[in-house]
Amino acid sequence: MSLSIGIVGLPNVGKSTLFNALTKKGVPAENYPFCTIDPSVGVVAVPDFRLDKLAEMSHSAKKASQGEGLGNQFLTHIREVDAIAEVVRMFDDEDVHHVHGETDPLRDIEVIDLELVLADMQTAEKRLERVERDSKSGDKELIAERDVLRKIVPALQAGKAARTVPLDSKEHLVAKSLHLLTMKPVLYVLNRKSGTVNVDAEGGERWKVLKDFLDASGAGYVVVDAGVESDLSDVHDDERADFRRELGVGNDGLDDLIKAGYKLLDLISFLTTGEDESRAWTITRGSTAPEAGAAIHTDFRDKFIRAEVIRWDVLLEAGSWSKAREKGTLRTEGKEYIVQDGDVIEFLNS
Repeated sequence: MSLSIGIVGLPNVGKSTLFNALTKKGVPAENYPFCTIDPSVGVVAVPDFRLDKLAEMSHSAKKASQGEGLGNQFLTHIREVDAIAEVVRMFDDEDVHHVHGETDPLRDIEVIDLELVLADMQTAEKRLERVERDSKSGDKELIAERDVLRKIVPALQAGKAARTVPLDSKEHLVAKSLHLLTMKPVLYVLNRKSGTVNVDAEGGERWKVLKDFLDASGAGYVVVDAGVESDLSDVHDDERADFRRELGVGNDGLDDLIKAGYKLLDLISFLTTGEDESRAWTITRGSTAPEAGAAIHTDFRDKFIRAEVIRWDVLLEAGSWSKAREKGTLRTEGKEYIVQDGDVIEFLNS
């Protein structure tokens, strides 16, 4: 699957540092506003401990987890992304200029969210003006688009995100085709900084109002120390945990971010394993076996006969595919089977 997440945020909140940490690709991170106007695109490896274990069991020559594009992009470049990661500064640091003079996470969110709404309003108003005229021809698609825009434009004019407008499934598909920024799901990335005062650690009013907002809106969020994660990106895996403990950073913030991105986009992984390669494949939750097979090759969808399926942990317990077959723990599934996260699958086609 080709899926992407765009990174947005005010100047000096850690966008480039986060991008560098995720992709290990150098993007300028200087301390001045509007450094990262040009879009940068990288590919992020999706962590999956199950893959390591299956590769070890199968003595795989290769292992691969399908990466997803993650872009650090200016507004005009993120119309095509599937979701938005909004980086929010959580630290006080006199050496790193804040565009508004002081750190206030909720205010920063409101500023960025309003900017996205205003960008959408300009786009949607122009589009509605055009389809109001063109839909007079009786074209059903234009009429459907006009009706959806008639619902969305007033919401944007009231300062609300397009995703807050109640739409049925058909209307939602129409709205998605408009590529509005505020139709996209948002994940808030709360960026801390080691060695400074952080809003969540301080536990004062700034954290309370931010937490109240996140809880009330049901918004997804993760806490990351982008600076530490960027520093650790070149450290060997075996030593990373020790460095993390020394720096007082308990969790792997990048893993948490990638997993949260998967959840936000309603994605899961199924696995394949063998001597040549063990691999994790990204699909949308609710995909049937043939639809999942298409992630590997369209023949597994178009010429699908059946699939042999087993949970990854059950396969590990058996010790090999052949032993799992002997024990009767392999299942044969047909076209209607809904693939589950962690399924290991072997497809049979004509």
